[in-house]
Amino acid sequence: MCLLGLDIGTSGCKATAIDSDGNVLASAYQDYALVSPQPGWQEIDPELIWQSVKTVISKTANNLDEEIQAIGASSFGEAVVAVDRSGRSLGNSMMYIDQRGLEEADYLCSQLGNDKVLSITGTYVQPMYSICKILWMKRHRPQIDQQTWKYLLIADFILFKLGASPATDYSLAARTMAFDIVKKDWSSEILDCAGIDRNKFADPVQSGTIIGSVSPVIAVELGLSGQIRLVAGGHDQPCAALGAGAVKPGQAVDGLGTTECITPVFSKPILDSGMADNFFASVPHVLPGLYVTYAFTFTSGSVLKWYRNNWGQAYQERAKALGVNALDLMIDDAAPGLSPVMVLPHFAGAATPYMDNDAKGAIVGLTIDTRPDDIIKGILEGITFEIMINVERLERAGVTVNELMAVGGLSRSPALLQLKSSMMGKRIHTLNVSEAGTLGVAILAGTACGVFSSTDEAVRRLVKTKDTFTPDPDLHESYLERFETYKKLYPAIRQVR
Repeated sequence: MCLLGLDIGTSGCKATAIDSDGNVLASAYQDYALVSPQPGWQEIDPELIWQSVKTVISKTANNLDEEIQAIGASSFGEAVVAVDRSGRSLGNSMMYIDQRGLEEADYLCSQLGNDKVLSITGTYVQPMYSICKILWMKRHRPQIDQQTWKYLLIADFILFKLGASPATDYSLAARTMAFDIVKKDWSSEILDCAGIDRNKFADPVQSGTIIGSVSPVIAVELGLSGQIRLVAGGHDQPCAALGAGAVKPGQAVDGLGTTECITPVFSKPILDSGMADNFFASVPHVLPGLYVTYAFTFTSGSVLKWYRNNWGQAYQERAKALGVNALDLMIDDAAPGLSPVMVLPHFAGAATPYMDNDAKGAIVGLTIDTRPDDIIKGILEGITFEIMINVERLERAGVTVNELMAVGGLSRSPALLQLKSSMMGKRIHTLNVSEAGTLGVAILAGTACGVFSSTDEAVRRLVKTKDTFTPDPDLHESYLERFETYKKLYPAIRQVR
């Protein structure tokens, strides 16, 4: 018997089957695209996601020699699917980056106030959240709202289509801005203000709850056999935190890819301005009694790719000749010591703690002697300084980050991880897992079905440290001095744009 984890992202979905020892038995990936019907609108077709999920499940199952015991799912947050009583979606889902919901957010804020919403949901009012999108639909697409039986978040929709009862876990429910993160229930005060019937939301459940089985019709269509339990997973970030072993306060997973997101774990919700003023939300972890938040950048590896694509032809040619990745070569060749230039990596706007979509990037300190490796080192330092600003703000608010579990494409670079460790003054671990998200939901599914006695046991068995990077004390002190200068860049650049 094996476990299947589904990770449903904004650009594609992945299925990974693992055995009880954490070995990957088979996997499959299918991509899809967002649609933009008009400027400022960003949507995704839930039926396309459903077809893609069926494809990856079927492909994965066809490469297995054993039956699947349980399926769990994680997904991106905020976007909801309006479904009728037959389970048919009634239209595309608005993404968190969709600009609709601004007026609706202003309305909710005027009626409830930021402090009240924060005390309930763990966040200030923002138009990205589901409740604002639903309120927009009520006002501008009333016929859809009238036909809607349930508003389901993406992972809930997929599990429902597979045969589960309509349910949502606490971590995904928290991304609606209509969920009481302390009481673990929908907020009547917020729903009443928005004029939304509570019955249109799925029942909230703890992550790892069995919510049904794959229906016989779907099982035949996908080539599945046996009774396969369906288990509530959660929002992709806390599921990845579980899969990376970030299960205690002070630990955090660091997702290093095109963008970067750290997900620290803490023991109780922090419902004050120290978090909210920096756009940090308190979100239930997929593990009972714990919470997480998200500190992230809009650019990380993407800035390295920008340099490679525009000025890194020599690196690309060398990498091709050597049979290595050009980004790895750039990182390894970066100038030793502190770079003489500083790079503000806001090339796609600034995320937490600023949330400034109009922010612009900058390279400061250029001279006639500046070399390509100086700029590359400046990029590496800049993307790390951004995370250091987030960690500093988090720790002021009461969220401690002692160590990081690194996952994602850039976590394969020892040179980058050693630099990050020395700059941040934190231990950074790499792991034996490559897909923390799907492993996290597989752990939840396996624990629900008794494959593991507890999530703690599952983490001990399946999540192993591969390498640990420790700070260089002298280099850390040098970077702390540079950090004070770096923190002045964003306010200065903001004044001249």
